[in-house]
Amino acid sequence: MSVPPSQRIALIVEDDPDIRELLSITLRMNGFTTVEAATGHEGLAALKQYRPDLITLDLNLPDLDGVEVCRQCRAVSDAYIVMVTARQDEIDRLVGLETGADDFIGKPFSPRELSARVSAMFRRPRTGAAAAVPDAVPAAEECNEMLRHNDLLMDVEGRVVTLDGQELPLTRIEFDLLETLMTGAQRVWTREALLTRVWGDGWGQDHHLVEVHIRNLRKKLGEDMSNPRFIRTVRGVGYRMMPNESPR
Repeated sequence: MSVPPSQRIALIVEDDPDIRELLSITLRMNGFTTVEAATGHEGLAALKQYRPDLITLDLNLPDLDGVEVCRQCRAVSDAYIVMVTARQDEIDRLVGLETGADDFIGKPFSPRELSARVSAMFRRPRTGAAAAVPDAVPAAEECNEMLRHNDLLMDVEGRVVTLDGQELPLTRIEFDLLETLMTGAQRVWTREALLTRVWGDGWGQDHHLVEVHIRNLRKKLGEDMSNPRFIRTVRGVGYRMMPNESPR
């Protein structure tokens, strides 16, 4: 399949042909060229071939578990990932998000809701896309905006975060959350404010998205929750950065 360079590509990994068709129709109506895969292995092969901007991923695939497919996708791609599944319980929701998925939507789903969520995702700048391509390394002279918090150093334009000199493998959303917190280090960010800033409008009640991604970010920062170095929970409100002990 030949895709125009300017055309957004959506990869649909779904074994149910009816749901696959509904997803394809919905995404084509939103301006995407769609590529379909019925198994996890097919989806991973299509990922390498087409380098999609968006992936919808069924959790219950006939060969590979959707969680494993999501992990493998995230290891090589900065595409937005929406997990679509009939497994509604909170554990699966959290597991899906911990693999690097950007959102989770249950079956049966509303095409209008899916469209709204995808539109909100793409309103965020995709400045991290080059990081997923091994040869796309930003030139040093382009990476001139730096943020520092204690031993944490963020190259904003290069989208690289190092802690004690070691680069952290942050997902796009984890990076955006941390950048927001570090930029407004003296501010207490409510969950609603973080949703609007990082995910876009229309996400005001999805507090689990913030909580799960903050939890994952803290793990990568090696946070001791009894004595955090970086992110403090302001109970009943949201999050803020701990005091910065190092000179800016």
